[in-house]
Amino acid sequence: MRAQSLGIASGILSRTLGAKHVALSRINNMADLTNEQPPMTQQLQIELGEKEAEGIYSNLAIITHSPAEFILDFTRVTPGVPRARVHARIIMTPQHFKLLMNAMNENMDRFEQQYGEVRTDSQGEHPFGFRTSGPTVGGGDKVH
Repeated sequence: MRAQSLGIASGILSRTLGAKHVALSRINNMADLTNEQPPMTQQLQIELGEKEAEGIYSNLAIITHSPAEFILDFTRVTPGVPRARVHARIIMTPQHFKLLMNAMNENMDRFEQQYGEVRTDSQGEHPFGFRTSGPTVGGGDKVH
């Protein structure tokens, strides 16, 4: 069994693949970083249910936001099928969204160091899929 790590700003999320629990250590107070005392940490056990452990495949994400929150809708588009259903919706604060973005960037950097660059050359050529820019949906929603 291999262990995976995901850095999230002031905390580290460690996950053992195949296990049903995730241990989360985080610094209780950012002020602890400036004191000479060692930072206090707490353990949080997160249970991963069987259904959630299966995961959800997505090849299309629609990201919208308001001043108070970001909404990520994950769907999958099948060739020849003109409709797609949202399979998961994640709603988070702008602060948590930015922390997630930073953690994802850190993990992509580590992935590419280990396995090589992930190429996305044909991104802009397809009408749907994950991309950093492209057509908008509705009132300015970005398709990614």
